[in-house]
Amino acid sequence: MIFFNFFDFVFVFLLKFEIIHQTQVMSTELCNELLLLVLQFLDEEKYRETLHRLESESGAFCNVDYIAELVTNGDWDVLENYLAGFINVNGSRHSVKMLFEIRKQRYIEALNAKDRPMALEILKKDLKPFKSMNEDVYKQMTSLIALNDIRENPQLSEYTDDKNARGILVDDLKKLIQSNPELRDKIQFPSVKASRLRVLVNQSLNWQHNLCRTPRPDPEITTILEDHVCAPPPQAAQAPAPVVNNQLTASMFRAGFLHQIRNVPTSSVARTTQSHHMFNFLPTDDVPKEVVSVINQGSEVKTMDFHPQHRTLLAVGTNTGDVSIWEIGNRMRIEHKNFCVWNITAYSMAIQATFNDGYPVVVNCLRWSPDGLFLGVAYSKHIVHVYLYRAGHELKRHLEIEAHAGHVSDLAFTIRHKKLIFITCGEDKTVKLWDATTGANFFVFEGHDAPVTSICPHTKDNVQACDSYIFSTATDGKIKAWLHADRVSKIDYETPGYVWTQMAYSSDGSRFFSCGSREDRVSFLVEWAESQGTVKRQYIGLGKQHVGVMQFDTANRFLAAGDESLVKFWDMDNKFILHTTDADGGLPASPCVRFSKDGILLAVTTIDNGVKILANPEGQRLVKSSENHPEALRLASASAAKASNVNAASTSSAGTLTNIGFPDRSVPFPVMSTVLSIRLINHHYMPNQDNQNMSDVRGKITDEFEFPILWRPKEISEPSQLRSLRLPDSLLPVKVIRLMYTHSGSGVLALAYNAIHKLWRWHKSEQNPTPNATADIAPQIWQPPSGILMTNDIKDANTDDTIPSFALSKNNSYVLSASGGKISLFNLPSFKTMTSFKAPPPASTCLAFYPPDNNLVAIGMSDCSILMYNVQSNSVVQTLKGHQKPVTGLAFAIERKMLVSAGTDAELCVWSTASWKKVASKFLKPPSKRTNNSQAETRVHFNPDKTHFMAVHETQIAVYDPAKLDSCMQWVPRQASGSIADAVYSCDGQSIFVCVEDGSVSILEANPLKLKCRINCAAYMPSKRSAIRVSPKAIAAHPSDPNQLAIGLSDGGVYVLEPLKADKQWGGDPLAESSASPSINPDPNHT
Repeated sequence: MIFFNFFDFVFVFLLKFEIIHQTQVMSTELCNELLLLVLQFLDEEKYRETLHRLESESGAFCNVDYIAELVTNGDWDVLENYLAGFINVNGSRHSVKMLFEIRKQRYIEALNAKDRPMALEILKKDLKPFKSMNEDVYKQMTSLIALNDIRENPQLSEYTDDKNARGILVDDLKKLIQSNPELRDKIQFPSVKASRLRVLVNQSLNWQHNLCRTPRPDPEITTILEDHVCAPPPQAAQAPAPVVNNQLTASMFRAGFLHQIRNVPTSSVARTTQSHHMFNFLPTDDVPKEVVSVINQGSEVKTMDFHPQHRTLLAVGTNTGDVSIWEIGNRMRIEHKNFCVWNITAYSMAIQATFNDGYPVVVNCLRWSPDGLFLGVAYSKHIVHVYLYRAGHELKRHLEIEAHAGHVSDLAFTIRHKKLIFITCGEDKTVKLWDATTGANFFVFEGHDAPVTSICPHTKDNVQACDSYIFSTATDGKIKAWLHADRVSKIDYETPGYVWTQMAYSSDGSRFFSCGSREDRVSFLVEWAESQGTVKRQYIGLGKQHVGVMQFDTANRFLAAGDESLVKFWDMDNKFILHTTDADGGLPASPCVRFSKDGILLAVTTIDNGVKILANPEGQRLVKSSENHPEALRLASASAAKASNVNAASTSSAGTLTNIGFPDRSVPFPVMSTVLSIRLINHHYMPNQDNQNMSDVRGKITDEFEFPILWRPKEISEPSQLRSLRLPDSLLPVKVIRLMYTHSGSGVLALAYNAIHKLWRWHKSEQNPTPNATADIAPQIWQPPSGILMTNDIKDANTDDTIPSFALSKNNSYVLSASGGKISLFNLPSFKTMTSFKAPPPASTCLAFYPPDNNLVAIGMSDCSILMYNVQSNSVVQTLKGHQKPVTGLAFAIERKMLVSAGTDAELCVWSTASWKKVASKFLKPPSKRTNNSQAETRVHFNPDKTHFMAVHETQIAVYDPAKLDSCMQWVPRQASGSIADAVYSCDGQSIFVCVEDGSVSILEANPLKLKCRINCAAYMPSKRSAIRVSPKAIAAHPSDPNQLAIGLSDGGVYVLEPLKADKQWGGDPLAESSASPSINPDPNHT
């Protein structure tokens, strides 16, 4: 066992470092690399203060993220002390500029806070060294002292607050660092495998151990301050034996299980007699350690499970009760279920009250059945949901069960008498068995004295079904083993101090593991010797002060656990850590981990409500192939093959449906999966199928797989079905061309056909304390005290070919807008025109701010070019050429260093923001029996996580993967509705709002792309007779409320629409609301 003190390690390192310098054995380059390894070690061990101090004092690595953190928090003294190791006022011009900008911001913040003594001290002490470099600037800084408000200075008139100013400073400093010759070579940490320094020390100790005269098979090393020498091994202590009921001995002995159970204290663990090396140097190629995919769930992920057959499908449960299924290859969410009680009236008033007590419902566990046809979900409040998984990625409601009083802790599927069952445990101290087809309760196992936290069913190949057993653990550390054939636990033993324990078998079912945490937060990961009832092996490497509940999993020959913001791997045959990874960072203290069934993929949760997928080489190939062939397409094409397989097997399978609770292992699994599905679907109508030939039901099989579930989207046609508000307007009503919310969500900005902008603001009030845009309270149309209007220049505009556009800066301060004439930059609070530029021809047709820099804008032009324009310097930085028609759509994805553009000819182009070169292009494919109008605008929008973008054309909505420009999904409105006017993603990316020519608003599920709600114009517009038809022309989504939208109309009106408070969202879940087959839900109350 190896434990060494951190300070011992640092002392040895510094000693060896000194020797290296004295003897000149190691080159300067290797010394620097050794220093970098120490920095890596400090970072992995979470010695943050020491880490950053060594970074600065050595000057070896400049941590840009740490600099950004200090600026954001306003830790100016710490920032300057840190940078002193790299730059000073006598350095390069970039260094001088950095220090000046930092001190200037500190000075301005002091003035803004009315702290004149502090401002004066900063001016005299910190800014005075810059006086000799530019005396005029120093005088301007001095003049600010005399002002009552720094905004009286024209250059600071737009200063909003310190937070926004610091954000801008962070962006500026990053650019200066990248261009600073003193820093740019020190900001990129070399690519080094995790725990590299520890590996080097381990190799050294292993070499010392090999030199021992009498090497022990399992040595303990407590220091590295002197050479290691093995001492004689101590004798293993014997543990007392607990009480065991002998009635079960013979049965369990036949199973190869426990014939003698012993109580194993944590201080004494039985040692294996096998000889092991001290450190694990086995190959790690099969360990899934490379990040191949990242998905953004949106809420904290609590549990995950890979599909047993479709290996790139991952089911996810969250702390808000949501259940999602992801195709990890193309990072698409193909199914999503919000928590709801399917039949609330079936429960008592007391239980109904728990669902409305204000506490969220958490998904404690979700698991696929072994055949992948069912998904079981255990919640923190009483109930379990079981879904039927069908071809085409549809989850269909199957069973809702009140499983336990209180929370349901764990859930697992298993087989009993060739019948699929599932097991649950919970807060009521019981373990229960359920029929997965009917929901009937088989057994209730009672005997625990504390809430049961984990269950682990197991059946050995040489054991009869009646002798299969279930392990369960409770919060008091007690472990019980139950036989399926008996309701009484015949084996009881303790794991002293293990307050919270989880259990798992190896993939082949031959080895049993548990992971537990004591009250003092010390955790244990152990393998049990089943035949002896003792701990066979205790794995070393878990943190001493574990936070939360330890999560672990097994696959093939590996164990994985989430600990200390790392994923730690062990080879099952070696107690020392095989490999660790931080998955490129961003993991919580105790991440949840889950292997795929074949062990080539590992899912791990992130601190920002996402999941990272790690893969070994085989897993990387699988994910890459699934990017080109999404699982949805594979299943659709495979469905007919499944049906034909069933027909081909009918002759030999005539009698297999008698006990078909689970497929016979002698039949190929895809065939039997289909047979089981048909049995579940049709047994209500064909209760006796023992002698029925499969050819008789072939037609029903084909129908089931080839025809989708019929479902109608919700139709909203009455004002009473939603909340709507027409925004008050004292100006001339003119057709709205463009519409958006302010980034704060408290305002709506519209651009009208006459080039005038209108701004509505919701003010803080008792009814609206946030304040936030809402359909319940009317806003005020905003005009500055000067009374001026924010109006675009249209002097040289060609009104026939004008394509108006506007964009809002990320700090809500500036509006960039054009209506065919010059491009105008407005100050939003004052409506003042800051500058105008680029008079036509050619005219601007599309505008977008470059997210990292508000001074840089992308301008789509009528001459088919795209200009990257610097507003501050009034100059063109780059000209992008590649379109054949005017550019009407622009969208940035900075995380992917990507710009997507679209033209009136429906051509989509992808550009690299690193080189400003075009990397791909493709034309939108027109829907069947329709043609693309060469003059129609095409707009583009990225979803919030930037994994896909949406192309909006009058004929269709198309969703693309920007990396390959592959069209993933397409939606076409019904012809009776007319053309699409505009569309936008909701703020959470789960919905798409589309306004159509007939006045309706269609609300689509973003993934998969399908209609879930339609708002007809009669629901929000008052019915009045008019010769002019009013229709929506623009649509906008609220930046923080995923169910609020605004539409701009051809009559100049702007409406805000929200669902009823009782509904909470637009429409329902199309799959959840589809009618269920009576055979799938025997209980008519389940829908």
